[in-house]
Amino acid sequence: MTESKDSFLVNRIKSVGWAVKGAIILFKSEASIKVQAVIAILVTIAGFYFNISSTEWLIQVAMIGLVMSIEGVNTAIEYIADFIHPERHNGIGRIKDVAAGAVFIASISAVVVAIIIYYPKIF
Repeated sequence: MTESKDSFLVNRIKSVGWAVKGAIILFKSEASIKVQAVIAILVTIAGFYFNISSTEWLIQVAMIGLVMSIEGVNTAIEYIADFIHPERHNGIGRIKDVAAGAVFIASISAVVVAIIIYYPKIF
């Protein structure tokens, strides 16, 4: 095993660079993350408009982060699955379905949170 000659700080900076590269790839290649980003912008605007509390902001930001992060993991799983087995395969399809299901669960949770936060403010 070889050791990196770069310092801990240099390695962390490189890691951040790779993470940013990954986020850019995600936003350029996935329509679903673009839709989620638009929704995130809309609920952020709603948060300012309805002057939501600090606690509501914390929960809203956490849900936005959760949904978008899970979408990134789902996309990574899809890329790995397609790389390993490019042609249609029932096992790979099941893996992809489960990963998409995780995004669905996170998204439903985010919708429930949005209803809890905004329903009383709108009605």
